[in-house]
Amino acid sequence: MDSINKQQPEHNMEDLSGSAAVEKMAAIIKAAETCFFCTKDQAGNEDVRPMSVLEVDPQGNLWFMSASDSHKNQELQNNAHVRLFFQGSPHSEFLHLEGHATVSRDKARIKQLWKFVLKTWFTEGEDDPRITVIKVAPSHGYYWDTKHGNAVAGVKMMIGAAVGVTLDDSIEGNLTV
Repeated sequence: MDSINKQQPEHNMEDLSGSAAVEKMAAIIKAAETCFFCTKDQAGNEDVRPMSVLEVDPQGNLWFMSASDSHKNQELQNNAHVRLFFQGSPHSEFLHLEGHATVSRDKARIKQLWKFVLKTWFTEGEDDPRITVIKVAPSHGYYWDTKHGNAVAGVKMMIGAAVGVTLDDSIEGNLTV
């Protein structure tokens, strides 16, 4: 373990799997709302763009909408592996996920996920022929958060700084979905 974590007098590592992992993911994603959605182009270079998560289902799948003619959709045809990065606040609620993306034109799912603001990109509404739905099934990831929220974490950091003890209220660990 690194020197900062060695100085931590409190338990600050906790790996999560199954429903506990999905619960932690959903909480961080709800706070962040958007992520950096990373794909690879044909040359193997990583492409990154911001994307809004429309839903996290009970199995931990993340749902997005995208235009059928986007670079992202073209890249997913060649390589369905994605990396997602979330930040819910300046000092906590960080999440990295890796998973497999599936693109479909499932009209029923599009209707379930549809929000009026999406008409900004899909000007013909929920029947726009360019709409696709992307399901990302995460396999694993890593999270960094606070145990008791930002206010408690801030107080502990100030006390720790005053007395020279590492008291940052952090919690982090692997996620396996």
